[in-house]
Amino acid sequence: MTISVRRATPRDAAAYARLMSHPSVFGNLMQLPMPNEEMWHARLAESTAPGKPDLLLSAELDGEVVGSSGLHPAGPQLRRRHVMYLGISVAPSAQRRGVGSALMAAMCDYADNWAGVLRLELNVYVDNEPAIALYRKFGFEIEGTNRAFAMRDGAYVDSHAMARLHPNPPTLPAQRT
Repeated sequence: MTISVRRATPRDAAAYARLMSHPSVFGNLMQLPMPNEEMWHARLAESTAPGKPDLLLSAELDGEVVGSSGLHPAGPQLRRRHVMYLGISVAPSAQRRGVGSALMAAMCDYADNWAGVLRLELNVYVDNEPAIALYRKFGFEIEGTNRAFAMRDGAYVDSHAMARLHPNPPTLPAQRT
């Protein structure tokens, strides 16, 4: 079993459409049922265009795309440039096999060591215990609960707002005299 993590490209559209079409995947995300390859091709092309601040990653297990993750700006506000929003998905067949941890490690490394991100944020449904455990493993803490956050399968569901502050924020080098 070999897990590899790489940047996503529009060529991943078919794999993303398959991944996001599984009820236990889209049901735990803000995705909708019945995604298609064309929609994912457009999304990936737009998000991976040169100059975009987003980072989209694909996880492959033995050569098959079984996971995705993304870092996205928290918004256009100047005062929130230090914040990025994180999303992740893993195919049911690949869960509990290290794929989520590999994606989270890559996201946190990029945010901490290359993008100057101080704060990572995410939302997770309160009943998604495996995801909550994964996020806690990487230093995320529950900061609050959003009541009736989203519609899922005909019912409103609550979500936790979770965040992680950079564990060792960069400092300026010592001044030379």
